[in-house]
Amino acid sequence: MTCRSLRVRLGVAAAISISLALLVAAGGLIMLFELHVERRIGAELKAQLDQLAASVQIGAEGQLEVVPTPVDPRLEHPLGGLYWQIDDETEPKQQLGIARSRSLWDSLLRLPSDELEPGTVHAHRLAGPNSGPNGQSVLVRERLILLEHDSGQRRLRLITAIDANELTQARNAFAADILPYLALLAVLLGLATLAQIRAGLAPLEALRRGVGAVRSGREQQLAANYPDEVMPLVNEVNALLAAREQAVERARAWTADLAHGLKTPLTALSADAERLRTEGNRALAHDLDQLAEAMRRRVDRELIRARLRSGAATHQAQAEVGDAIERLLRTLRRTPFGECIDWSVDVPQPALAALMPGDLLELLGNLLENAAHWAKQCVEIQVQSGDPIQIRISDDGPGVPAAEWPRLGERGLRLDQGTQGSGLGLAIVRDVIDAYGGGVTFGRAAIGGLEVRLRLPGTFSRAASEPAGARR
Repeated sequence: MTCRSLRVRLGVAAAISISLALLVAAGGLIMLFELHVERRIGAELKAQLDQLAASVQIGAEGQLEVVPTPVDPRLEHPLGGLYWQIDDETEPKQQLGIARSRSLWDSLLRLPSDELEPGTVHAHRLAGPNSGPNGQSVLVRERLILLEHDSGQRRLRLITAIDANELTQARNAFAADILPYLALLAVLLGLATLAQIRAGLAPLEALRRGVGAVRSGREQQLAANYPDEVMPLVNEVNALLAAREQAVERARAWTADLAHGLKTPLTALSADAERLRTEGNRALAHDLDQLAEAMRRRVDRELIRARLRSGAATHQAQAEVGDAIERLLRTLRRTPFGECIDWSVDVPQPALAALMPGDLLELLGNLLENAAHWAKQCVEIQVQSGDPIQIRISDDGPGVPAAEWPRLGERGLRLDQGTQGSGLGLAIVRDVIDAYGGGVTFGRAAIGGLEVRLRLPGTFSRAASEPAGARR
């Protein structure tokens, strides 16, 4: 398949769409997961903040005490990832980290200056070299509480923080976990797309088969059981077929009228030739006979072509090759140029060709007449049944130069201008062969003259059910 194929185009479009959709879905899921984890971490930090607020008190001598201290193993290990800190913002002197977790060690959490209302929780994300301990990025929750003491009111800023790398690690782990499922989803979507493309293009394949049936003569028009989207095209094709049929019928009628109109002049011309022969003018009579014969052959050829174009060459056609050859030989043996020929015939029985009987007679008649005309003493006919049927007709005449073999069958071609004839016999052979999807080649016969090799479709040949144009 090429880039002009609808399957390729739809497949590429689907692959791009699926890839973009999965990328957006992956990004959205990871972002939602990160937000969810961040909310959970925020809830944990707020719980730590509430626990810290419940533990803070002022001692008898005005010192700050945290009893009991928040319990979490990470708080006891330096740079453990979870931290708390208390800043004293009582005017006039402010102190950072008057109490802090063991995990901070000798570091301090330095938050941006913001106005806090007592009880309000603020959230921060600190990043950079002066953010968390050892340069860690941290998620922070802070809260301002007011404690009353004999010496006055104390403003304490409570801070809890957690290493933001935990959020990053959770996000990356989630992304790694969903990648196999996204890959499986991509495969399933790809298979579903292929099935959808196949189902969507199935009407076009059915339409192709329908057109093939019409072209082969099995059907006259396309059926009306196609999807609604395809029916406008089907209706147009049926209208075109109807118009074509009318045009063919008009052409056949015109050809038949022409042939009928020429019968009377040809009959009169033959009568004139006979009258001249009776009067002793044999040369002129002979010329008139040849002219009348050439005109008859041309009319016959046009009638054959009109019949072939009308679709008469259908797959139901059937003719027995042996019977056709026998009928032709009975006629040729009574002609001046055929009665002295030794006819050697080898025809198996049966040999059924998928041709109309009249077309087979016209085809073989032209070839046998041509062979008898040029043969010296002998004409050999060999038939091999099968599919296709092979027919060889050889004569012992002068033959044809090899350079001229490809030209044999051209309209009006006469290689020997010194002999009588119209040059239409082999052209008619070409027309019939092409209409039925057969083949014809020329070569040197073993007995010295021209050998014609025919390939005709058998009665079970697929070629018989398709016109030649469908295979070109």
